[in-house]
Order: sequence, then structure tokens, then C-alpha cells
Amino acid sequence: MPERLLVPRPAEHLPGEGEGFGLDADTRIDADAAAGGTAAWLRAELGAATGLPLAPGDGGGPLIRLRVDATAGLGAEGYRLAVDASGARITGHDAAGVFYGAQTLRQLLPASAYRRAPLDTGAWTLPAVRITDRPRFGWRGCMLDVARHFMPKHDVLRFIDLMALHKLNVLHLHLTDDQGWRIEIKRYPRLTEVASWRRESQVGAAQPPVFDGRPHGGFYTQDDIREIVGYAAARHITVVPEIDVPGHSQAAIAAHPELGAGERLEVGTEWGIIDNVLDVSDTVLEFYRTVFDEVMELFPGEYICVGGDECPKKQWKASESAQARIEAEGLADEDELQSWFIRHFDDHFTARGRRLLGWDEILQGGLAPGATVVSWQGTEGGVAAARAGHDVVMCPTRTSYLDYRQSAGEEPIPVGTVLGLADVYAADPVPAELTGPEARHVIGAQVNVWTEHMDSPRTVDYMVFPRLSAFAEAVWWAGERDYTEFLPRLESHLERLDAIGVEYRPLDGPRPWQLRPGVKGRGRAD
Repeated sequence: MPERLLVPRPAEHLPGEGEGFGLDADTRIDADAAAGGTAAWLRAELGAATGLPLAPGDGGGPLIRLRVDATAGLGAEGYRLAVDASGARITGHDAAGVFYGAQTLRQLLPASAYRRAPLDTGAWTLPAVRITDRPRFGWRGCMLDVARHFMPKHDVLRFIDLMALHKLNVLHLHLTDDQGWRIEIKRYPRLTEVASWRRESQVGAAQPPVFDGRPHGGFYTQDDIREIVGYAAARHITVVPEIDVPGHSQAAIAAHPELGAGERLEVGTEWGIIDNVLDVSDTVLEFYRTVFDEVMELFPGEYICVGGDECPKKQWKASESAQARIEAEGLADEDELQSWFIRHFDDHFTARGRRLLGWDEILQGGLAPGATVVSWQGTEGGVAAARAGHDVVMCPTRTSYLDYRQSAGEEPIPVGTVLGLADVYAADPVPAELTGPEARHVIGAQVNVWTEHMDSPRTVDYMVFPRLSAFAEAVWWAGERDYTEFLPRLESHLERLDAIGVEYRPLDGPRPWQLRPGVKGRGRAD
């Protein structure tokens, strides 16, 4: 199987000797303890597609052998895959490396290896190869917005599988916003009783706004979250939760008016930046400390995202309590007030061994000492943070916003500027103006899936794929990228997505049923 069929492209791919290795009823999967999770995953996935038992252990016959060896010189998440007539051997620097090697092994088989039941396709043969591989970045992420349009749990699990297929390792889960609160908090049940649904949703971006008149809602119980986190961890994906503060909080204020200016609000039904923001009282701080404490119990990863983006200051300028806080803390203005608010939670997380993550607006008024910045408003925020010694995740709108239109032609609810497949593939996450030491603070990149205009998992499929496939190579492959070389490999990769049932955007444009005739979108100057 030539290298052109693999996505993302491996660092080193050499042909092996002989005719390769055929899977049959006698083939076994043998793993050491550290690779046992990957063995179970591979047995389940290939067993479903091939109908083969792939029994555990070494029976002396055909064998797929999985091993972790930190002394093999492969680097974090790196692996070596060797296939010859005697079998297949995957050695990983760590358990994640073994898993990525198994993902590559699966890609060496026909696309029907991604189906859930066997087809009458004949022999299952792995070609003779020797592949050595490791990722360029440690943070290879995707932000999924389940606040604007709720994604049922089984679709989130499917999305995790698709991320794992592409060797991505961070799911940034946007759980709260003006239009919905999606996570159960035991201390505050009104957050799901009231804030998890809205009476209707804006459709498109016409002005004045048009609404569908249909209630929308949903939330994840704490057991759902534990399942999502565990399912992702088994695929070496860390789930980073986002609870957005102090802006994008109208849903929470609708459930608890004391969090805002005190007026009665409903959960947001319109898209865009909304003036209603959190108050800065001790009551609000205590409320969100409790929320974040429950969140940290559910998400064991290092990072907790506080959002921090698009926080209008209009209410704070008119608020007696906000102005009193500015005076009491010796702050210069409302920007420093937002910084003070974010620093409070940076201290709270640091005391619990966690790290604060926030959008680049958290630079305004001064950056919290332990903060990692997600740079979305171009690259300027990321450059400033890296030069100040802070870690950065790059996701500028022009290259990373998968809600943006995919062509200048007819697209469903076209928003933003054109962000085509080739644009995503060509983007370099590291800004050219950074020096070597500064660039080391760019720990990776992510793409963002904002779902105001994605009201179903089918629509998410269309907007995300195959652009996510292009992004996956951009953050995995460390060499020079050539779109003309990538495209033939992607065309073969689309056969895998077809077998899975992903309703991606065809390379030549949308199918008729993927359009939204008559629904107005919006442009964007940047």
C-alpha cells in the first residue's frame, strides 16, 4: 500500500520486503500491558469489519505484536510500524504512540476496514512496509461548540472516533454560552432545568433576525461527561471543558439572575455578541468557584478553559458594583477588571494543580500568570503571549474557523471569509515573526467548530470534513506541505469516510440536500 494513501502523512515510509502479511482466522493480537488498551480497540474495530476473531496472545502463528518501549528513540507519541510475511509489529514510545501506529495499520487495509460488519471483499492483506512516525505538535485539537446547538452524546462519541482516526488529541468542548448550558452541576440544578434550553433559535444571519419558533435544548449528565471523557481517554484524546465567563453567560444569568445585573432574562435566542455579562460580586465568584470545582472533578486533564472572549463592558461601565470593585482593587478600567476576574480563577486552578486556558481577550488588562492563550483574533495575541513567555494554541479565524464558508460559490448559510480545503492545509500554526525560543511556546493548534449555523450532526459533518483531514496533516507532519501531493491521498482517504458514513463536503461542491436555499448568511471583513 503506497504512502499516498495515508493521512496524515507519516514522517518516514519505506517499502518492506516480500508480499506483506495476510490476516486470517489464525491471526492473533499480542500486546504488553501498556499496549493492552490499543489491542482491545484494534480487536474490536478490525474484528467488526473483517469478521475475524483476532484472539489475544501469541499462539505461534500469524501475529500483530504491540509493544511500548520508551528507549526506542521514537519521541513522545511516536511509533514504528513494520510489516513483513511474519506479521506486523508496532512499537510505541508510549501508549499513545502504539495507538497511532494501530491507526496507521488500519489505513493500510482497504476502506472496508472501517465498516461495522464484514463485506465479501476477499483477503485482508497488509503490505510490507516500515514506517517511523511522530507528531509535530503536542496539542492537535478541535473545539466543538455544543452550546449553540446541542450534540447528543452518541454523536460526540462518534466525533471523538473521527478525531482519533486523524491522530488528533485534544477535544476542546465549548459547554456554555448565551444560548445554552450543557453540563449538569449538582449544586445548581437550575442551570440545566432552565438554562439548557431556549424557546427558539435564530436561523441564518438576516437582519432583522428570523427565528424558527422551535424549542431547542439538551445537556450532558455528569455520568455522560464521565463516559465522554473516558471514551476519549481510551483513544488518547484529552477533553478540555470550557465554561465561558464573564461574557457569553446569558443562559446562566437566565437561571440565576443574581449573577448578572439583576434583571430577568431568557436564554439567548439570537447569535452574536450580547451585552449581558456577569457581575463581579463575591456571590458570582463563589458561584463559579463551585461550578469549576465540579467541572474539575469530571475532567482530569491539565487545562480548564474560562473563555474570556467577547465581553462587552457596557454593563460594567454603568454598574455601581463593578465600579466599586475597580476602585477597591485599584484597577485602571474595565479591561483591568476583566483581567482581575480571570486572575481570580487562574489562582483557583493553580492551587488545584490545573492550568487556565482562555481566548486571546484575556490579554486585555494584563495576562494571568499561569494562563495559556488560545489565539483566534489573528496571530497577534499568540505572538504577544509567546513573547511574554506564555504557552499558546493557535487558531486564527482565517485558517481555523470551520464555520466559515468553504467556497465563493453556493454554500449552506455562508458566513465569514472563504476558508477552503487548500487554505486549511497550507496554514502554518507558528507565526513567522517568532524567534526559535518564542516559537517553542506554540504548543500546537486547533480548529474551531462554532455551531450557530450547524443545527444537526449531518451539518457538522459537512462543515468539518474533509477540512479536518487537511488540518490533521498540518499539525502532524513536520515537513514541507504540497497540496497537489496531498490531494490524491485525500481522495483515497474519502473512501474511509464514506465507509464510516461521514457526510462530508464533496471536493467539487455541495450536494443539493446539503444547501439551505433562502437562508441568509453574513460576510466578514477579516
